[in-house]
Amino acid sequence: MLPLVLQTLSVTAPVFVMLFLGVALKRLGWIDAAFINTASALVFKATMPTLLFISIVKADLSAALQPAVLGYFVLATVATFGMAWAWALWRCPKADRGVYVQGAFRGNNGIVGLALAGSLYGDYGLSLGSVLAGVVILVYNSLSAVVLAIYSPGARTTVASICLGILRNPLILGVLVAVPFAYWQIALPEWLMTSGGYFAQMTLPLALICIGATLSLAALRESSGIALSSSLMKMIWLPVLATLGAWLFGFRGPELGILFLYFASPTAAASFVMARAVNANYQLAATIIVVTTLMAALSINIGLLLLGWLGWI
Repeated sequence: MLPLVLQTLSVTAPVFVMLFLGVALKRLGWIDAAFINTASALVFKATMPTLLFISIVKADLSAALQPAVLGYFVLATVATFGMAWAWALWRCPKADRGVYVQGAFRGNNGIVGLALAGSLYGDYGLSLGSVLAGVVILVYNSLSAVVLAIYSPGARTTVASICLGILRNPLILGVLVAVPFAYWQIALPEWLMTSGGYFAQMTLPLALICIGATLSLAALRESSGIALSSSLMKMIWLPVLATLGAWLFGFRGPELGILFLYFASPTAAASFVMARAVNANYQLAATIIVVTTLMAALSINIGLLLLGWLGWI
């Protein structure tokens, strides 16, 4: 149990460091609301799409393309999205439903899930995890764009406007543009990949600093109940159902382990960026990210221990 706890903490601890750095910088007056707005826009429109593009281009599709695993994860993601939305209709105020649903189903697979998959299963975990992350990122962003468009203030909610918003989403564009390069193995100049890597590396620090700078005790108190409800869905109820479903579908060993890690990952920092981009309740989004990341060190390890005890992984 202890090695697993330490593995999880080694992934989640840097996230907390950057969150607390954002809190400290805001209190010192070194960053302000103008910086947060500019940095959040830069992450959403440029650095995160670049990160997604590079991650998919580098993924080894030939070694880790498993249609059954990918198909199940997509179906389970859509199903958990639907369950979270149905629960939000009863549990959550209308104005916050988009953020609630996004926080409840969207995992931090590109950082936490992939790192743990590589730690537990080596190169196989990294290969399968990278391909899985690329497919799921497209699904995550599409579903998030839909639910945020429906519940965001002043948003146009016709089918045409929602579809257009999805197609214009920079995160989705980053994935779609990368797919042909990855599929046909089109080589890009080394200097371009290196420069893009430098640019993409700003994504997580900037996003987490903005999240930390946005947090406040007042916001935490106001949204604590809703944030806790969304966090419990993300870290306990939905991973349990999705992992049990994977077992019933016949997945075992590393495949089931990787699926569990991706289902059980805490809420992605991108949920804050997207919520802020559409003028939704980004403070609630920030709170959900913090709560789920805190829970991850315990819930992921308990889940892995239980799956190992049952002999499923």
